Amino acid sequence: MSSPATSPPAPSHLPRIVAASLIGTTIEWYDFFLYGSAAALVFNKLFFPGSDPLVGTLLSFLTYAVGFAARPLGALVFGHFGDRLGRKKLLVLSLVMMGGATFAIGLLPTHATVGSAAPVLLTGLRLVQGFALGGEWGGAVLLVSEHGDARRRGFWASWPQTGAPAGQLLATGVLSALTALLSDDAFLSWGWRVPFLLSGVLVVVGLWIRLSVDESPLFKAALQRARARADDDRVAERLPLVAVLRDHWRDVLVAMGARMAENISYYVITAFILVYATTSAGMAKQTALNAVLIASAVHFAVIPAWGALSDRIGRRPVYLIGAVGVGAWMFPFFSLIDTADFGNLVLAVTVGLVFHGAMYAPQAAFFTEMFATRMRYSGASIGAQFASVAAGAPAPLIATALLSDYDSSTPIALYVIAAAVLTVIALLFAQETRSRDLADVDATDRAEHGIRV
Repeated sequence: MSSPATSPPAPSHLPRIVAASLIGTTIEWYDFFLYGSAAALVFNKLFFPGSDPLVGTLLSFLTYAVGFAARPLGALVFGHFGDRLGRKKLLVLSLVMMGGATFAIGLLPTHATVGSAAPVLLTGLRLVQGFALGGEWGGAVLLVSEHGDARRRGFWASWPQTGAPAGQLLATGVLSALTALLSDDAFLSWGWRVPFLLSGVLVVVGLWIRLSVDESPLFKAALQRARARADDDRVAERLPLVAVLRDHWRDVLVAMGARMAENISYYVITAFILVYATTSAGMAKQTALNAVLIASAVHFAVIPAWGALSDRIGRRPVYLIGAVGVGAWMFPFFSLIDTADFGNLVLAVTVGLVFHGAMYAPQAAFFTEMFATRMRYSGASIGAQFASVAAGAPAPLIATALLSDYDSSTPIALYVIAAAVLTVIALLFAQETRSRDLADVDATDRAEHGIRV
């Protein structure tokens, strides 16, 4: 493998590619996180009325988790066609699907209007959101990673990752502004619809930017090689999914394990916190939203820094810092929130997200460097999104259930710590990928596995 130190510098158009990926992922994560925040704050009242407050929240988070169940299917479908047709086409499609579903949620009738049909419609649109997001992540990080500059791949590939805190920041900021400006009755009546309808405007902007970028040069070169090989040998190219599961199943398992602490901790820190701070700590929902807003801004800033550090010391060491750190922070995290002090709440969430950023930042380059070009979309997406079903999907649900059953944060802290242990174990089985050149990965797979990349 060639060292990143000998790789050519970043092409002049790379910042534009990064901007296109970042803006698109920001919009898609805005749509996804908006639902999570609304599930914690209003959906229990609008779509599941008549329940005990925590039971209603559980039902609301259940529809939230349904979106994660659709993400592996999205990873399979988008990964397959992304490896066959290209990254750009599938990224445009995912943005349209996600934005359309979010806009439609803003138009939904509530339980008071159509009864039980309301949560059914809500769940259906959440499935579309999850399906689209399952295909979004892999394409966005690959589009950046495959455009060059191996020396700083961790840094550049971490920028699409900032779309998550940027989307969280945007979603939380819009909700925070509305709850501050509107009365509780006005927000429940119509105000909650505004941020969902705003998604329609954001999608138009995102499409305009994404349509202006070029396809990945690595993918175009690999596609030409695959077609030439197929013409010469008269042999059909192996399906990307089959190649991944046959030759890279260990890498898929490592990626899934690596995501456990990252995914679970994030949704406990940003989604469940809105429940815990307002019910157990007795803080106002506006206060909790403001704390997440401030912490998300810090999260956005530290992700590129962690990504740059992974270019210097490796993906695994930075990832381990995050996994160990978030596990160790859980008991102080809840202790600070229990003080019901705004400053302590901000500190708790901010430190938690800084440790999360140490896992999330190198993840894009780490997963990208595991797979060859013609199976990379499938491999990275499957590893990332299948883990989300067991990790992020039930995290707020499990945390809320533990709080309801034990009336204590201790089981919730232990739950996150257990996830951190699983991630550390997965990383101990992982190979360091920082020095890998993506073209060499293609050549190695052709030689070792006969994969037509």
